[in-house]
Amino acid sequence: MTPPDTRAVRILLCDDHAVVRAGLLALLGSEPDIEVVGEAGSGEEAVALAARLTPDVVLMDLQLGPGIDGVEATRRIAGTADTHVLVLTTYDTDADITRAIEAGATGYLLKAERPEELFAAIRSAAQGRTTLSPPVASRVMAHMRKPRPTLTERELDILGQLSQGLGNRDIARALFISEATVKTHLGRIYDKLGVDTRAGAVSVAKEQRLLP
Repeated sequence: MTPPDTRAVRILLCDDHAVVRAGLLALLGSEPDIEVVGEAGSGEEAVALAARLTPDVVLMDLQLGPGIDGVEATRRIAGTADTHVLVLTTYDTDADITRAIEAGATGYLLKAERPEELFAAIRSAAQGRTTLSPPVASRVMAHMRKPRPTLTERELDILGQLSQGLGNRDIARALFISEATVKTHLGRIYDKLGVDTRAGAVSVAKEQRLLP
């Protein structure tokens, strides 16, 4: 039973797997100072329930099936004054972590963490304190230490066109250069960003804030 002078942390669960939500519900039910006030199976549902229930913390998965993903749901919820978003996911890529944190997530926890770590992270998130799983914290630090690649103005122009989904011919026409020149610049961009695909170049460029 929650002590009379302590208000329970109010939680909204967001995961598109009902079995996962049921497991979390049972797990969190063992903590007297944590109360689950709602469950959402989609990003849209999480945003609506967060606005209606005003929980202290939303436990947010990133991949939510059709509709908006966990990052976009986090962005919409994090704008409210009294609700914090704690990402709870299996995904720990640099891009996922960066997108979630930039969207306003208070913490980022992996589902492989021990229950005690989850409970502590929830309590920290309720107070606005950041909690990162050790592997996530390591990736964040490595990312911060890694120097940003330096692209020329022309390479940035091409990257910007690339992010709009344009092919080499359309990029060449837009920038008044030849397709061969576009291919040459793309090769240099790939080398500098450490990728080998167009989608990879755009993803890393956004992650490195080389694109708006």
